[in-house]
Amino acid sequence: MTIQSFSDEQARVIVNLEQAYQVWMEALRTLNDMPYNMRIKEVSGREYLYEVTDRLGNMKSRGLLDPGKQLRFDQYKAEKAELKDRLAQSKATLKEQGSLYRALRLPMLPVEAGKILREADRMRFLGEQAMVVGTNALVAYALEANGFIRDAPDTTFDFDMALTAIEADEDRPTLWKVLKEVDMTYSVNAERPFQARNAKAYEIEVLSAPSRIGGQIARDKPRPVPLAEQEWLLNGRPIDRVVGVRDGEAARLVVPDPRWFALQKLWMAKKPGRNPQKKPKDRKQGIAILNAVWQTMPHYPLDTAFYGQLPDELKPHFDHWNAQKPAR
Repeated sequence: MTIQSFSDEQARVIVNLEQAYQVWMEALRTLNDMPYNMRIKEVSGREYLYEVTDRLGNMKSRGLLDPGKQLRFDQYKAEKAELKDRLAQSKATLKEQGSLYRALRLPMLPVEAGKILREADRMRFLGEQAMVVGTNALVAYALEANGFIRDAPDTTFDFDMALTAIEADEDRPTLWKVLKEVDMTYSVNAERPFQARNAKAYEIEVLSAPSRIGGQIARDKPRPVPLAEQEWLLNGRPIDRVVGVRDGEAARLVVPDPRWFALQKLWMAKKPGRNPQKKPKDRKQGIAILNAVWQTMPHYPLDTAFYGQLPDELKPHFDHWNAQKPAR
């Protein structure tokens, strides 16, 4: 049996963690969307309202203080105080649920991956412009299956992210800004410009389907290499789950449709030029995830209609799995 079902207590904590994370993230984003600070400052004997734009203390004048601007200032201060209180309370609840999640030994992300995902979510980069496509995606698939996927290797010291925006937009956050907000030591690998590493040697690899390569603005980095097989991961319905992190925190994962992810893994296991050391893991992950979908995810059908959507390259891999699939 590929799946070892979660206990009722484990399932309850997973739901509670997601709810706590959503409340915390909503408060964090709302606070971040507000001006950094506002001040009333006297200049030449007259009072002006200033908006502080960053932590360095840079300011923009909003004009001479009058009753309307005083009201705006008072409302800003009251709203910010309320948001900070809500953020602190929601963070305490999230930490409590994260600790329970870890204590129950549920599937978890590495600490560095969690940091990247939280920042990407805060900046609305995750889901809007990118999804997770590597081994870390298995954590989301386990939660969707409501059980441990025992036969899928999940040890990794890197992080694979696919850029999915269709068109470039200068007003959207960049991947490089996300990484630098997480850790200023991230730098692009000069020999492999689609990779970035931090001082701890944690590595992020950036991928893209050819149809989405134009969604990254010119000044962003790392620069992905377009891979035709990434097109398959744009199909179907992505999974969006909140998961635990090994330090007791939480993070949101947006990952491809598990059926397409699994079949791409099986294709990768046979791909000429693929690192031979990675092929056994690709094959085990692909089979384990297809089995998990078959046994626990009826909302992702593996039926004739799905088979009809498959390109010729993937049909033999589906046929081989289908001939020896486990019982439900």
